[in-house]
Amino acid sequence: MPYFDVASSAPLHPVARQALQASLDEGWADPARLYREGRRARLLLDAAREAAAEAVGCRPDELVFTPSGTRAVHLGISGALAGRRRVGRHLVVSAVEHSSVLHAATSYEGAGGGADGESVTEVPVDRSGAVSPAAYAAALRDDTALACLQSANHEVGTEQPVAEVAEACRAAGVPLLVDAAQSLAWGPVAGAWSLLAGSAHKWGGPAGVGLLAVRKGVRFAPQDPADERESGRSAGFENIPAIVAAAASLRAVRAEAAEEAVRLRALVERIRGRIPELVPDVEVVGDPVRRLPHLVTFSCLYVDGETLLHELDRAGFSVSSGSSCTSSTLTPSHVLRAMGVLSEGNVRVSLPLGTPEEDVDRFLEVLPGVVAQVRERLGAPVTSSAQSTAGSLIVDARGKRCPIPVIELAKVIGDVPVGETVTVLSDDEAARLDIPAWCEMRGQEYVGEEPADRGTAYVVRRLA
Repeated sequence: MPYFDVASSAPLHPVARQALQASLDEGWADPARLYREGRRARLLLDAAREAAAEAVGCRPDELVFTPSGTRAVHLGISGALAGRRRVGRHLVVSAVEHSSVLHAATSYEGAGGGADGESVTEVPVDRSGAVSPAAYAAALRDDTALACLQSANHEVGTEQPVAEVAEACRAAGVPLLVDAAQSLAWGPVAGAWSLLAGSAHKWGGPAGVGLLAVRKGVRFAPQDPADERESGRSAGFENIPAIVAAAASLRAVRAEAAEEAVRLRALVERIRGRIPELVPDVEVVGDPVRRLPHLVTFSCLYVDGETLLHELDRAGFSVSSGSSCTSSTLTPSHVLRAMGVLSEGNVRVSLPLGTPEEDVDRFLEVLPGVVAQVRERLGAPVTSSAQSTAGSLIVDARGKRCPIPVIELAKVIGDVPVGETVTVLSDDEAARLDIPAWCEMRGQEYVGEEPADRGTAYVVRRLA
């Protein structure tokens, strides 16, 4: 069964498995002790740190291991903000950061980070999901304590201009924290970043291991209770076997990265090019050039994302989604919302190392039929939801979840005279994103929204 969701978690790399098994017998002792078992454990930990630091592009004494990538992000943000408290209390993030960054920012803001004014600024992105270096630089202030920018987006694969943003931050005297979880497998992060976080399960290492690099000279004040381990930056007994496996697997995937990047990029290009030909009313999202080599995301009009994922699973394909129509969330993906693209029927395909061409070909063979089946299942008669009022057509889709509001809009738009409007009543939060996205895809004018009883009224003008 093809597993196409390494952006969530990659299968354990064979090298990681070997290193984990080997170090279970040697790395169980306390590395802080001076007896021989402790010294052996310390040698394993030091060797893993050196290997990880080489892959990251920092000094070994700048890198610590954490219990997860999320924990690395939280430690990095809290420590950097505390270390620069005298400078100010302002934090800058992009609108498409991983939830771990945004949750840390929300927590900081809620804890009184905004006592002296606006504490967090979100830099918007364009339709490809990338920030503008100029816009990011403009968000920096004299009281900015920290800036955060992911190296590549976890949902659509768009690579961010980290080097340019890092230079703007350097010129402003602001440290930049980079969430590199999605990109570390493919190479070091370019630019003069100040802090960097990563997560081993994203590159084929064991879950439960993260890393945090803090460059020398960056003011940093750990906020956890004092602990002598990991330079006082990550408390708790080190899981040395898992750390050794994480470092070994990072080195192993890097050795394969150049060749696999070329091969997987070609497979992703095939998916990006073929899906619009095979499936009508589909939007491939994310930057077509500046992107991770193994990841592609697309959204299908008139499709329930949860049903689509279940049907693809039944067909033998494990994929993910940022859709608002999946069971994991009742609101649209913050990434897709920030990009202003379609969220319904969203599918993220992220290919693991070694993916054979025939798996991709079979996916492209199966997908059109699955989408067609889901659309047919969700089809609804126009007369059940549309009515004319004073010459204007009204579609009452309240109480119905995406993609039903957009389906019913599409069903009635042909009955609206050119130049006239149709109003869609909906209480589904996804409609705020999906109706404007549908208008752009179908060449219609999105007039705007206004409050309505038990929901919102979305007004669309037919142009053709």
